[in-house]
Amino acid sequence: LQMPLTMKYNPAVSSSRRKSRKAHFAATSGERRILMSATLAKPLRTQYKIRSMPIRKDDEVFVMRGQFKGREGKVTAVYRKKFAVHIERVTRDKANGATVPVGVDASNIMITKLKIDKNRKRVLDRKASAAQAAAGKAAGKYTNDLQ
Repeated sequence: LQMPLTMKYNPAVSSSRRKSRKAHFAATSGERRILMSATLAKPLRTQYKIRSMPIRKDDEVFVMRGQFKGREGKVTAVYRKKFAVHIERVTRDKANGATVPVGVDASNIMITKLKIDKNRKRVLDRKASAAQAAAGKAAGKYTNDLQ
């Protein structure tokens, strides 16, 4: 087994599987919100100039992977404790006849319509301004302005 020649990008971040799993399962609700981000559909991506967004109730989504692939619906609940998203019409019938929502992982979902409130508008504006500032600079280029 040969070790890679390059070092990791950030030496302050551990690449230990044990520590990564601990951080994942011990994550607080606020951290889980960020972990449960989903990609945006192409039109939203061009409109807001961002790639992904933390998912929330009342977003409209499209399931891209898994048993319910191809289904569209509105998010009815974001179950952070179980890392699951509940969507309208993504349900299973139990043996006793009751219907229960099936949790879908946020990574298997694409947001097609955002529910915008004042907080989310602030997040979108902040991300757009950061993207605009980054676009102004040449990526990865060091310039010496001392002439």
